[in-house]
Amino acid sequence: PPAPRPLPEPGDKPSQSYIALISTAILSSPEKKLLLSDIYQWIMDNYPYFKNKEKSWRNSVRHNLSLNECFVKAGRSDNGKGHFWAIHPANVEDFAKGDYHRRRARR
Repeated sequence: PPAPRPLPEPGDKPSQSYIALISTAILSSPEKKLLLSDIYQWIMDNYPYFKNKEKSWRNSVRHNLSLNECFVKAGRSDNGKGHFWAIHPANVEDFAKGDYHRRRARR
């Protein structure tokens, strides 16, 4: 039988994709939408690996938000600085079940 996989250490790089990290952050919010800065904060709070890394991982988050159709802008923030990000309605059910395979939004 295959050997059991060791549990990741708290400071280890997460095995999830950026789509999974972003989606989990958004789905964890009561309104199911977050500002970019809140997505960054959720990732750092839940994955200490990112706290001690260079800030370049933030470019990957922005890249995934803007290039994947599964993420949509969901209005401007109250102070007018930045947009809320949400999951496209066609993808919410799959993401809520933990299926984060990259796909186009089914519009």
